[in-house]
Amino acid sequence: MSTNDPATGGRRAPDRRDFLAYASLAAAAMVVARPSWAASSGSSDTTLSTGADTRPQGTGKMMKRKLGGLEVSAIGAGCMSISANYGPAADRAQGIATIRTAFEKGVTFFDTAEVYGPCVNEELVGEALKPFRDKVRIATKFGFAIDGTIGRDSRPERIRRVIEGSLKRLRTDHVDLYYQHRVDPNVPIEDVAGTVRDLIAEGKVLHFGLSEASAGTIRQAHAVQPVAAVQTEYSLIERSPERNGVLQVCEELGIGFVPWGPVGQGYLTGKIDEKSRFDPKTDMRSGFPRFSPESLAANRPITAFVQEFAARKGATPSQIALAWLLAQKPFIVPIPGTRNIKHFVENLGATDVVLTPDDLREIATTLALHPFQGGRMNAEQMEQVEP
Repeated sequence: MSTNDPATGGRRAPDRRDFLAYASLAAAAMVVARPSWAASSGSSDTTLSTGADTRPQGTGKMMKRKLGGLEVSAIGAGCMSISANYGPAADRAQGIATIRTAFEKGVTFFDTAEVYGPCVNEELVGEALKPFRDKVRIATKFGFAIDGTIGRDSRPERIRRVIEGSLKRLRTDHVDLYYQHRVDPNVPIEDVAGTVRDLIAEGKVLHFGLSEASAGTIRQAHAVQPVAAVQTEYSLIERSPERNGVLQVCEELGIGFVPWGPVGQGYLTGKIDEKSRFDPKTDMRSGFPRFSPESLAANRPITAFVQEFAARKGATPSQIALAWLLAQKPFIVPIPGTRNIKHFVENLGATDVVLTPDDLREIATTLALHPFQGGRMNAEQMEQVEP
């Protein structure tokens, strides 16, 4: 999930943190020069059907991977942070330029959600991708009530309403991957899966996904409608999918895995240290335990190691974080998010970083010596994450 979401099952008036999840994009006129995609519709990608990378690392071309039956670029684009949550919203023209540059560089997988903004991120993605909609795969999500509270709502009638709005905002007649954003304890997962199954039969959705769901819920949903992808935070510093059975069940059932926060919500970029501070008015990370001054200081040995290791490999810290994820399983497709074109191009360079077995052992040994401190979200938000 390219995503950090407001999270609680209860009903209450939204606070500052809630507002961040619903922050809207500032209106901006868009003037963009004729891009390279307008001149050519060709693709440099090569396709195989193994579910693993479809070209050797180091060739300078984007690899492809499989999420269930959905083929996508090995690295996707998490679009949430363009609109809100990790600081003020980006200028609309900048956001569109970032998304279109990602496509030019071989990215075919773009992640958004109804709740981002709300709605404005879908609008941005729809506008940016419209010129080449048939060449990309769009993932979006349903599941938050978006009614002045931050409750969840995955009732079948609500899902049916949400898909119509998403299709309109995304300027398309179908969504390639449709996630339940958070499991709704008030709606049986079988009913959710059955509703998405019906939308697939109608052609409005092509594939079904779950976000922050437990291994048991994934199995239950998959029995009704095959799940193509599961989205959960996963990175060098957030390893819960390895422990709670989610990665295992994905491998067993042939389900793709999409890590959101693949560079630790910015932790592993080399740009955050013990002096970093986050604006509580615009940046959700200000309330996350891992970003407290104490945690930032305690985790400095980890970030320093990643920086030093990256220098030895001739890479950047972000590239090492993403390359490590790609090396874990062939069905993993991380979705780093940024509003900065330079940073996005840097992220894509991870596909050219080759981590040897010795490299992976060194990383594992170092991380074992320095247990990471600080939870990934606040307690309220973690209530919506299935264990």
